[in-house]
Amino acid sequence: MNPAASGLPFDDIRNLLGNPPPMEAEAVDLARRRLAALALGEGGLGRLGDLAVWLAGWQAAEEPQLRRPLIAIFAGSHGVAARGASDFASGATQAMMEVVAGGGAAVNQIALQYDAGLKVFDLALDLPTPDITQADALEEDACAATMAFGMEAIAGGTDLLCVGALGVGGRVPAAAIAAKLAGGNGRDWIDGEGALAARRIALVDAVLAHHAAILSDPLEVLRRMGGRELAAIAGAIIASRYQRIPVLLDGFVSGVAALVLERLAPGMTDHCLAASASATPAHDRLLAELGKEPLSRTGITLDDGTAAASGIGLLRSAAAILNGMAEAEQAGIAAT
Repeated sequence: MNPAASGLPFDDIRNLLGNPPPMEAEAVDLARRRLAALALGEGGLGRLGDLAVWLAGWQAAEEPQLRRPLIAIFAGSHGVAARGASDFASGATQAMMEVVAGGGAAVNQIALQYDAGLKVFDLALDLPTPDITQADALEEDACAATMAFGMEAIAGGTDLLCVGALGVGGRVPAAAIAAKLAGGNGRDWIDGEGALAARRIALVDAVLAHHAAILSDPLEVLRRMGGRELAAIAGAIIASRYQRIPVLLDGFVSGVAALVLERLAPGMTDHCLAASASATPAHDRLLAELGKEPLSRTGITLDDGTAAASGIGLLRSAAAILNGMAEAEQAGIAAT
């Protein structure tokens, strides 16, 4: 997939979203039949059963497998960080990325537990996007190229993609996009109290004011108000849909990237699950906009893939039960 091929990058992106493959109905039917035949009481697996069917449908496999999960973390830098969008210095993103690359972050420990692949993508950290309270974040060709870069994240092959983000100040552009696409202002999409929250709220409102003339074209909103990590995550989600790879969304930033796609083409993120809710009003509101019930409510507020990685075990359990559990007839268990 090369969305920049025609010279009209966003038109090519829109064309990509025109006919995405649906969930495989035959695999869903077979999985449901298999689930119904297991030695269980009705509804005994709760949501685990639904997850098993969901996996089967998106992998188009009667027996879904999670042998090669991949955690993809996209790191970008933001000019708005210099305006007090974070308590960290703008250069801290590089240090954070190096911690992950060196195996010292929380997400690394989960990846080791589940034998998951982990890739960190440096999205021009030495070239921050402009201050989005005063300028556009990206030109159209640059935004589309970054989305294309994200599409290549799964080039090595995987059967489950977990997406996360690193980027000091990244909550401000994510919140601004959410406000533009779903309504509200900085207070609606920035959580917490205190000086940092107040600065972020003011910055989001400044971004919305500067870009007030933008129509609600989701790609224009993404390129003008977003960052490279948001664009790359959106690209990775698109590519996963076409390759029938289920996706676990990590936190608020990856959820906003999914919201861009949902507003472009409703149902485009049906192959995505929200791994966790961070127990904050803004994230809960975002999940409601996406129509996604989180797998868990861990309260994790990181956006770096930790929450998404933690969902690997639950999905593996669902697949293992579907594939390996004895059927009621085999076990000699009669229904009452």
